[in-house]
Amino acid sequence: MTKADKILDFMADVHFDGKLPDGIDIMNPYRESADIRAICFAFYNKFYSDQQDRTLILGINPGRLGAGATGIPFTDTKRLNDKCGVPWSGISTHEPSSAFMYEMIDAYGGPEVFYRRFYINSVCPLGFVKVIGDKRPVNYNYYDEPKLEEAVRPLIIENIQRQIAIAGRSDVCFCLGSGKNFKYLNNLNEKSGFFGRVVALEHPRFIMQYRQKSKENYVADYLSKFSQYP
Repeated sequence: MTKADKILDFMADVHFDGKLPDGIDIMNPYRESADIRAICFAFYNKFYSDQQDRTLILGINPGRLGAGATGIPFTDTKRLNDKCGVPWSGISTHEPSSAFMYEMIDAYGGPEVFYRRFYINSVCPLGFVKVIGDKRPVNYNYYDEPKLEEAVRPLIIENIQRQIAIAGRSDVCFCLGSGKNFKYLNNLNEKSGFFGRVVALEHPRFIMQYRQKSKENYVADYLSKFSQYP
């Protein structure tokens, strides 16, 4: 099986049957949309149709406008078309995190070079939304509420094991998010020994929201840390 086969099999299978805290809904883009399944088929067969091992990069969990719209972590529909060459004519989405990631990917050498070495997924493979008052649903993270983290912990552990099996490397894992996501993943790794080392990278959303004027420095930081673990 190619890496693409393994990734697509995972997406077809991943699900959550547990009970979530009140007011929180799960988002499973791979089962909710035939369009997303078609996008994923095209993307992963384009960049992962081989058996070469990759280094894992783990984000938090899918968001509505990135992986929630395309099935591909940190890839909105704009970057899917313009950067990845995977045509999509449906609803257009723009996610700042995706904009940063593809600036970094371009600096690395472009999508073909980047995805030949790295495989991006999430600590929790499924996303969450929460309705606050009478407002529209907002993205929610697995660590935003202790009861939610407790409910999805078995899913998280199983997911990390499956992502390692797909990627083929476990000497290092890059964690997107130097705060809560890194603390959680690093603590889990100390208990379970999934990876030789977990290396924190600042989260693209934080960079674009609070440090956009310094984003070139963050791109350089990503590339520097990647170069330390060839």
